[in-house]
Amino acid sequence: MTLPWTRPLRAIRPGDFQEWFFMKAVGLTEFGGPDVLRVLELPVPEAGPGEIRIRVHAAAVNPVDTMVRRGIAFVSDAEPAYIPGMDAAGVVEQVGEGVDSDLSVGDHVMAVAVISGTHGAYAEHLVVPAESVVPVPAGTTDIEAATLPMSGLTARMALDLLDLTVGATVAVTGSTGAVGGYAVQLAKVDGFRAIADAASRCPVNAAS
Repeated sequence: MTLPWTRPLRAIRPGDFQEWFFMKAVGLTEFGGPDVLRVLELPVPEAGPGEIRIRVHAAAVNPVDTMVRRGIAFVSDAEPAYIPGMDAAGVVEQVGEGVDSDLSVGDHVMAVAVISGTHGAYAEHLVVPAESVVPVPAGTTDIEAATLPMSGLTARMALDLLDLTVGATVAVTGSTGAVGGYAVQLAKVDGFRAIADAASRCPVNAAS
């Protein structure tokens, strides 16, 4: 999407206001299975001081998103609608006042979002604290980048907490999952020996 103020001059059309001030998001107004997810229309959020707004190109699906959908996480203090999504990749489209960062409009980035009410990554636009946004690694697609923030950070922090020395052996259960997969790769980078296991197939209720 080209930002409205960078487009060639032309007559304003009625649909422009809808696009400039409203966005589509995938969310829910009642709890339940995957069938409760709907395409919703919400106001486009503005980046406040210390915040960055991202035009979202891809968002990951994490287990916690299914918990939001079922009403058992990140919904206690908020009224519906609820927008899931903790990981996003896209481009910077607005930088708030006072942001101390090298990022600028148009940069390819990925981010972690803390879900709260309509604040989630399953939306066309996402506002997050500037410190939650980092450049996408070179050669990485939006879809690939969207899987990195939450799962990659979880694996990184887990290995750091172990405080192991080079050559140590790490056992990684559920290694075919996002966190487990990153844990195996990061363990190798850290100089550890990784022993991985995984179930032959996912449990039936994993995405229920």
